[in-house]
Amino acid sequence: MKIEIINKSRHALPQYSTPLSAGMDLRANINEPITLKPLERRLIPTGLYIALPEGFEAQIRPRSGLAFKNGITILNTPGTIDADYRGEIGVILVNLSADEFTINDGDRICQMVIARHETAEFIEVETLSSTERGEGGFGHTGKK
Repeated sequence: MKIEIINKSRHALPQYSTPLSAGMDLRANINEPITLKPLERRLIPTGLYIALPEGFEAQIRPRSGLAFKNGITILNTPGTIDADYRGEIGVILVNLSADEFTINDGDRICQMVIARHETAEFIEVETLSSTERGEGGFGHTGKK
């Protein structure tokens, strides 16, 4: 798949780290380091702008290493970039650790996964088909 991209950052285009990677790393594009205090959130620019084909979205997901080692994640994960959005890709990072964390220009801050999606049409009905699970949810199946 070919995706049009404008790169206003100082960094190379996003790329897959291995041939079977689902996500590609995005980098912070900032003029000076940003320090996130515990529980602080900030919108981090990437300098990237994309034009996705109809029927696709870009999902912005946390990097597992940042999450596990530093408690840094994405607040609205996964973030969705719609096919009709043309603005800069920004990443809402949050520090869930007890320690400050500094983001530097060029740091890998998230992964972006390109995914196909369907556009749903709702059909209003009076009843839904029954299933074994029924209305059970939120831990309904318990521990086995």
